[in-house]
Formats: sequence, C-alpha cells, structure tokens
Amino acid sequence: MTISGEIDAEEHVNLRFQTAGRISWIGVKEGDLVKKYQTIASLDQKELQKNLQKELNDFMKYKYDYEQTTDTYKDQVITDTIKRIKEKAGFDLNSSVLDVELKDISLKYANLISPIEGLVVRVDSPYAGVNISLPTQAEFEIVNPKTVYFSALADQTEVIKLQEDMLGELSLDSYPDNPLKGSIKNIAFTPKTGESGTVYKIKFIFDDNNDIYKYKLGMTGDLSFVTNKKENVLYLPIKFIKNEKDKKYVNLWKNKEKEKIYIETGLETDNLIEITKGLSENDTIVD
Repeated sequence: MTISGEIDAEEHVNLRFQTAGRISWIGVKEGDLVKKYQTIASLDQKELQKNLQKELNDFMKYKYDYEQTTDTYKDQVITDTIKRIKEKAGFDLNSSVLDVELKDISLKYANLISPIEGLVVRVDSPYAGVNISLPTQAEFEIVNPKTVYFSALADQTEVIKLQEDMLGELSLDSYPDNPLKGSIKNIAFTPKTGESGTVYKIKFIFDDNNDIYKYKLGMTGDLSFVTNKKENVLYLPIKFIKNEKDKKYVNLWKNKEKEKIYIETGLETDNLIEITKGLSENDTIVD
C-alpha cells in the first residue's frame, strides 16, 4: 500500500507579540539558530514601565483610602451605608491590584521568547524602530530540523490496514534513489478537517538525522507499507484485468487470436494483482 504526503516538523512555532508597540530590538535574522527560551526580540519598554508605575501609584492611593475608611468606621455601628462604603473601598483596592498585575504582564510580554531550539526560517519585520499596530505584523517562524517527520494521509479504507510501530519505506521526490526506512509513530483518531474525503493523518518517523538540513519542510514523497505477503504467486499488471458484472476476465493471446478467459484473483497492490485461477505461467495477455 502506498500513500502520499510531505515532510513536517513536530517542533514548529510562529511567534508574535501579544500587544502592539514599537520594536526596540531584534536579535535574530533568517537562518540563525536559537536556543530554547532565548529572547529573540523586544518592544520598547519605557512606556510600559511608566504605565506600570502609574498603576502602582494608583494602587498606593486606593490602599491608603481603604485603610483610612477602615480606621474611620472601626468604632461605629455597622449600618448598610457604612458597609457599602467599606465594600466600595475594598473593590477599588482589588481593581487597582489587578491593574498592576495586568501592566506587569504586558511588560513581561514585551520580550519575545522562543519555546524551542531551532532554525529561524522567517522574520516578517527585520528592523528595530518600526511601530506595529497589530501583533501579526512582526511574526517570527522557528523550526527544529531535528524533529522532522513524514506526514501522510490515509483514507478510511487504508487506515484500517495500518498500526503504530508498523515498518515502512519512504521515497522522497527530492531523493528518489535513497529510500528511507522507518515506522509509524502515530495514527490520528479523528479525520483531518478541510479535506474533501475522510482521511487520517499518519506520522512516520524515518531512520536518518537532519543535522545538515537535508530534509526540508514541504518535501513530498510516497510512503509504502507491506500489509500482506505471499510467496511464489502468479501475478499480472492490474491494467489488463477487465470486469464483466461480478466477474473478471483477461484477453489471452492464443493461436493468433484474442480469447476471453475468466479468472479469479487474490492479493492486490497499486499496480499488480494475484491470479489464483484461470491462467498459467508464460501465458500471453493482451489489452
């Protein structure tokens, strides 16, 4: 059985800032290698730091207001009015705490950090000093070449013949003379969305490293599996098989004439079919 697909990578990320701002520093360019948790770019933090300081000042104001309200009414009988005044002061203080935390998070998000090690394959905004109004305007794509695998799609009639750890052979269009051995790592349980038919993703790990980036994302190829095996069989190219209702036949060339011969068949591949009855070795078949 043969199914088609392309090279993909398990560790493949698109990074972007979560807020708008002015890019103050970019530490990578296309083709650079980055380490896991390495900072690759930053937004201008001056405004963010001032906003944080402003929220801290507001927090101190609400904190003093809350303490003053508590001291003012501590010896008084708690009426509904006093209760509402104290609760409002508490709500204002809690809100200011949240504002400080949000500004602190924004400050931390001003640094763009890679969650994986890998190769920088795309930088959308390569210059510092540029203002971005949308986070997607400054996107960085990173791929770990060590985690490449072959991603193929099997339809619902094929996927039932496959199982995890099943051995197979990969032939890439870029390297047709160098087939790769490997095995199935994972078979999707749900079909892939956006496809015209019901197909399932197959993750195939092949036995070769990618230290010199020989295998690149998007390289296409074919994945072959032996789902059944039989020795010493009579077979024929499947293109010669004709169908007549529920029967199969071939055109046998005999005595310089075509003769219709009904046959029975067994195992099939993409191109060949086993003949179990009706023909003999060395028979001549014509289209």
